[in-house]
Amino acid sequence: DQARTIRIPVHMIETMTKLRNVAKKLAQKNGREPSLEEIANESQISLEETKRVLKIAKHPISLDRPIGEGDDSYFGDFIEDESAESPVSAATHEMLKEKIETVLQTLSFREREIIKLRYGIGTGYTYTLEEVGRIFKVTRERVRQIEAKAIRKLQHPIRSRKLEGFLEGILRKNVEEGKEAPVEA
Repeated sequence: DQARTIRIPVHMIETMTKLRNVAKKLAQKNGREPSLEEIANESQISLEETKRVLKIAKHPISLDRPIGEGDDSYFGDFIEDESAESPVSAATHEMLKEKIETVLQTLSFREREIIKLRYGIGTGYTYTLEEVGRIFKVTRERVRQIEAKAIRKLQHPIRSRKLEGFLEGILRKNVEEGKEAPVEA
């Protein structure tokens, strides 16, 4: 009984052994490594089952296993975390947040806070006109008016130019991903 990190049923080990023996026999007979199809045909096991069993037969490697000379780097250090944001993307995102905050600082306190609440800036939660109205003790219509005025201010070239590079990058990325058609100027 061989110790393995992941326990494999006895019948599966027998099938793995059979496939390995068939592969060795075919390699000796043909003078080359056999294909999966040849192994499956010779062992009279379906190709799908042969692939599955040989995949199971691979030994797992510890992420903490040292790589190279010394103990200063490990196997896990070289595996990319695909869910993590890239450093360039993180830096760009941080710069965009700073630019947005700078542009928002050009608005009055009330306009800035209404825009932040309505669009979820900073929190990710968007408030309705009524919710914002309750916070500022004004009507929904007044919130809508203040929001519209703030948006007009933000669209002014002096303010919007500060975000121009980021907006072009976002539009370009959306077009490349097929999310949005390019806007003709």
